[in-house]
Amino acid sequence: MIRGFNSNEVKVTDGLFRRRMDVNIDYLKELDDTALLQNYYFEAGIIIPGLMMMEDPANSGLHWGWEAPTCQLRGHFLGHYMSAAAAVIANNGDEFLSAKLRHIVSELKRCQELNGGKWAGPIPEKYFEVLTTDRYIWSPQYTIHKLLMGLLDTYKYTHNEMALDILSGMADWFLEWTRDMKLRKPEAVFKGEQAGMLELWADAYSVTGDDRYKELADTYKGQGIFKLIKAGRDALTDDHTNASIPIFQGAAKMYEITGDPEWKKMVEDFWDSAVTNRGMYATTGANAGEFWIPPMKLGEYRGDRGQEFCTVYNMVRVAEYLFKWTGDTKYTDYIEKCIYNGFLVQQNQETGMPTYFLPLTTGSKKKWASKRNDFWCCQGTMIQSSTKYPELIYAADDEALKLYINQYIPSVLEGVIGTTKLQFRQNLDMKSYDAQTLFDEHSGSEKSRWKLRFEISSDDEKGLENIVCCFRVPGWVRDYPVVKKNGELIQDTENVSDEYIQISGCKNGDVIEIFFPSKVRAERLPDMPYQAAFVDGPIVLAGLTEDVDVIEGDFDKPEEFLDPVSERTYDIFIWLQNNYRTKHQSKTIKLIPLYDVKDENYTVYFEEKGK
Repeated sequence: MIRGFNSNEVKVTDGLFRRRMDVNIDYLKELDDTALLQNYYFEAGIIIPGLMMMEDPANSGLHWGWEAPTCQLRGHFLGHYMSAAAAVIANNGDEFLSAKLRHIVSELKRCQELNGGKWAGPIPEKYFEVLTTDRYIWSPQYTIHKLLMGLLDTYKYTHNEMALDILSGMADWFLEWTRDMKLRKPEAVFKGEQAGMLELWADAYSVTGDDRYKELADTYKGQGIFKLIKAGRDALTDDHTNASIPIFQGAAKMYEITGDPEWKKMVEDFWDSAVTNRGMYATTGANAGEFWIPPMKLGEYRGDRGQEFCTVYNMVRVAEYLFKWTGDTKYTDYIEKCIYNGFLVQQNQETGMPTYFLPLTTGSKKKWASKRNDFWCCQGTMIQSSTKYPELIYAADDEALKLYINQYIPSVLEGVIGTTKLQFRQNLDMKSYDAQTLFDEHSGSEKSRWKLRFEISSDDEKGLENIVCCFRVPGWVRDYPVVKKNGELIQDTENVSDEYIQISGCKNGDVIEIFFPSKVRAERLPDMPYQAAFVDGPIVLAGLTEDVDVIEGDFDKPEEFLDPVSERTYDIFIWLQNNYRTKHQSKTIKLIPLYDVKDENYTVYFEEKGK
């Protein structure tokens, strides 16, 4: 099976993704420990100093929105925070976040002890009893899942034994509750948006080998949606998107710990239903108002409440599993679309805050979360998503001695394939203001972000020669890639397939250069093919306009009505990238990457006129 690399083995270097990661890390460091723990303190009966009487709530320093003490989902964000902080610590050893996370874990242990030794949650245990009734309760299992996830990630990434001890106590609580429910109200186990529980308990079992976690995983594997998927029915249309995706992450983890091929087929069938047979917007979303859109009805459902960010993050995680099992680039192509048109697009480049939905109507505007007063579910997944880039770039097959280069993000890998330790560095082959690249800016070389340079080295020269470097050929490439090794053009077409450029026999210090030709193309809506978004490589373009949503011309020939815009910059790239201007129109508009849109009005889908 293909595997990923550990977090500390890959470092993202200067450029767009590094900047977005750093904005996120700054936010993690800004948040106050007491405010993050506020609801855990309240539940354990701990009085926060100065807040016995709250005369001025607005200036109390507490978190509000979905973290307010009056919200039934309160406390969910801390679990996301722990997972994100643990990932950052594992990647760069951040001492400040390490201290924060150790303090948070110690305080959670204190809360658990005050609650009797098992329960450590931010909500009352009696919320789970409400699940046995017809009364409304807002997702108590979702809330607690985030805490459990944060504890397990903290243990996995930072080896904090206390985090595992708290998780163990919570597992005892869940064993008592689920055993009771099996006798009294079996259906209650699957209420309260429990979708992530199957993967959580299965993962905990794979990490610890503790049979208590296996029992809990077995309890949560009886998901009703599995029967519909097995029957080949459309199990998703009008189903809650983010309540269903994590269920199949659980199926994926069950396959990995059991080896049962039925679990694998379940995940593959889900993918066909969610992506292949349903279609997606150019930005990858396939939901409206948090619910799955009917297959190929994207035009009909296009609106202001599409592409909930949590769904983008969770679909990337499903794609990760499927790639590990198959090596199929359709999954890494999908991940690339998601990170450019979800992870980046739905993150504010200055504050790091998310937009819950991604509007796709004429003259749309992104609505950003605040740093202290919203704490939507998407705010939690956003802080996790920005830590994932190091995990998405490279993968390895130790038996076949293959290094997979899946995402083209400036970075350095220092890892082992088989028994060979190597260093692999990738960068843009275009000098930038950040000095992140290489050629002389006066040389007239290709000013494209898809001109890439890779350097490989190892002290084990013989082992290095046996490693095959597999460079993903993106599905958007519109011409034959140009490949050079140590300055010499590689013309052997056997090395290049539709999926990978494969290069072996490398020696210490070898340099590989690749150029992927890209052209703007229209991605049409399946049910309304006269409407389309324009995409440059994997990057969805946005027209900066409040009212223009018609373009005259043949959408199959965008060069007839789009001119590139190139100007000298002093930012990530030395030359402006992926910018265009319309021509031969009644009103000229500029198109830029959707991820560069902050507060401007924008339009993604245009109607074709005059073909």
